[in-house]
Amino acid sequence: MNLFLYRLVLWLALPLVRIRLSLRARREPAYGERVAERFGHVPGAVESGPIWFHTVSAGETIAAASLIRTVADQYTAEQILVTTMTPTGSGEVMARLSDVVQHCYAPYDFTFAVRRFLDRVKPQLLILMETELWPNLIHEAHARGVPVLCVNARLSERSARGYARLGALTRQMLGQINFIACQHSGHADRFVDLGADADKVAALGSVKFDLQLPQTACDEQLPLRARLGGADRVVWIAASTHPGEDEIVLSAHRALKAAQPQLLLLLIPRHPVRATDVAKLAEGRGFSVALQSACDNHSATVDVIVGDVMGSLLQLYGVADVAFVGGSFVSVGGHNPIEPSLWKIPVVSGPVQFNFPDVMAELEAAGGLRTVQDVDGLAETVAQLLGDEAKRTAMGIAAHDFVERNRGASGRLLALLQDQINVALAAKPPGQPGRSDQ
Repeated sequence: MNLFLYRLVLWLALPLVRIRLSLRARREPAYGERVAERFGHVPGAVESGPIWFHTVSAGETIAAASLIRTVADQYTAEQILVTTMTPTGSGEVMARLSDVVQHCYAPYDFTFAVRRFLDRVKPQLLILMETELWPNLIHEAHARGVPVLCVNARLSERSARGYARLGALTRQMLGQINFIACQHSGHADRFVDLGADADKVAALGSVKFDLQLPQTACDEQLPLRARLGGADRVVWIAASTHPGEDEIVLSAHRALKAAQPQLLLLLIPRHPVRATDVAKLAEGRGFSVALQSACDNHSATVDVIVGDVMGSLLQLYGVADVAFVGGSFVSVGGHNPIEPSLWKIPVVSGPVQFNFPDVMAELEAAGGLRTVQDVDGLAETVAQLLGDEAKRTAMGIAAHDFVERNRGASGRLLALLQDQINVALAAKPPGQPGRSDQ
């Protein structure tokens, strides 16, 4: 496929994109807000000439927040713009960075939307977090002389096969990126195999390993556990679950409660909008259920608490004794196992791990994670860990130590960004938007 054909296909899909957005807004009303931004209409409050970070969704925003804040603190004369694609990502930007950055949604990859956005914003530099590769966006930025960096990038074997099928379009797109900083050497090799210049690709590690537990989360750990009714109970968490996994988790919980009647499950859907449906599913299976937002100290007899509070997952991990990380029994590819590891608790995953294959494999080799194949394996493994405090503690320490050994990517990325930002600023004529006096 070439760029012309890609644009033609995308143009023909425009009505479907609008319909899909409308349908999603029915389930998640936030998708019905600020729709114009998705088609390149930039809010008037956003100033031109920024250093532009694109973080996609909540997970990327959380991982990149410290790095972005450091850049903002070092380049105080420059505007920093952070864009996302999802309301959850938008919420994290506002919660974590609103005092130092500007924010809006990024445009969909239609030529007219991207051009409208770039004509209005005139960024000095575009920094794509992880692997948010959009051909029109990258092509139009490159055509305007805007350097494009892809940092904290990851590329699974499955994704690489998909990009390979696009042939010339992928090669052209990768050739227009100034530098690709990957999480792992295997990811770097795949980018090079797809056509990226080997001199412009490096493995610098993952900024996800540099996440620190906020002191407030540590201070609230025991009070939160008490508020959720688990002060004197054993607790396990099933985090970031998707449709099809909730049923597996609840079946495992049924088996586990036969041996430990007081066991509490924190069931946290990946998308909080699903919380009510998940609660009904649990009630239909005979469990007593409460929503997280409605919990108090009287929840001590509840079997299942369903998470419906945005942005609380990291803190909820600290309440649990064992963590199952979702997206790994369905074709999502598994979610981030680093966050539970920070709390020194054992991590359990299903067999589908293509989102984080290297991290999952290395964490398991380090002794901090166990992979299970089905509901019986999940129930058996969680039961073993809950019944063996010494093993549970050893796995938790192994998981935490694994994270500690892999820290440092943020510092390496910061050095890369400083070099690229300084070059971009030096190339800007005096008096142009975003000119720094540094």
